[in-house]
Amino acid sequence: MTDVQNLCEGKIFEAGSRCEDELLLDEIDSVLVIDDSVLTGSQMTETRARLSERDFPFDIQFGAIYISPRGHQYVDYWSEVVSSPRVFEWNILHHTQLKNFCVDIDGVLCRDPTSEENDDGENYREFLTEVEPNIVPDQRIGWLVTSRLEKYRPETEAWLEEHSIDYERLVMMDLPDMETRRAQGNHAQYKADVYDSVGADLFIESNLKQATEICEETNKPVFCYENNEMIQPGMAGRAYRKSAETASGIRDNPVMLPARVGHKLISRCYHRIAR
Repeated sequence: MTDVQNLCEGKIFEAGSRCEDELLLDEIDSVLVIDDSVLTGSQMTETRARLSERDFPFDIQFGAIYISPRGHQYVDYWSEVVSSPRVFEWNILHHTQLKNFCVDIDGVLCRDPTSEENDDGENYREFLTEVEPNIVPDQRIGWLVTSRLEKYRPETEAWLEEHSIDYERLVMMDLPDMETRRAQGNHAQYKADVYDSVGADLFIESNLKQATEICEETNKPVFCYENNEMIQPGMAGRAYRKSAETASGIRDNPVMLPARVGHKLISRCYHRIAR
C-alpha cells in the first residue's frame, strides 16, 4: 500500500513508519488506484494523466467507493452511485451544504461544559470564553442552534468571531436561567421546532438521545456527532414526507414533475446496468 507520489518513487508504506522500504516494481503485476469518492472526476483525471507519464511495468486500474451518476467514466470499479448533494462523515462539517444545515455548538464545535463549569455564573462565562474549539468549519453554517441561554449571546458571539466560525443565524433559548431550562427539559423539542421551521436539510446534534428525539419529531434526518451516526426517520415517516412533497410538487408544477420522476428512474436503471 502506498500513495500516488510514492508509487512514482517506488516506495511503499510499512507499519510504524511511512515509505521506508523500496518497492521492486518488476515484481508487481497490477496496481489499483482507489479514492474515497469521485464527483466531477477532475482529481481522478489528473491522477490518471500523472501516472500515464510513467513507464510502469504493471497494469493500473482505478476505483472509488462512491461515485456520482457520471463518475463511472473515470473509474474501472466502484461500490455505490450517490447523487449530489452528498456529504460524508469525514467532510460533513466542511461541506458547502453547511449553509443548509442546523448545527449544535456544545459537543460539536466545542466540548460540553463540566458540572463545575455549568454553574450559570462566572465559571460558565469563563467556559464560554476560554473553551477550545473541537473543529472550525471552513464553510458558512446556516443555523447554529444551541440550548445556551439568550443572556449568553455576547460571550457566544465573541467566541465564534474569535475562532472565525462563520454562520448565518445563532438561535438560543430565550429563558431566564438554567433552572428554568432544566425544569422544562425540552431541549430536543426546542431544536426540532427550529429545524422544522427554518426548512433546513439536516441537523447536526451532539447527543444521541436528543438526535433520536429530533428525528422522531421532525421525520427528518439528524447526524449524531457523538457516535458519527446518521439517524434516519422511520419508513412511515419518510413515506409520509415523500408523499407530501410529491403532492406539493404536482400542485406547484404539474408539467415538470413527471419529467423529473422519469429522468430519475431512467438514471437509476442506467447505473444498475453500468454496474
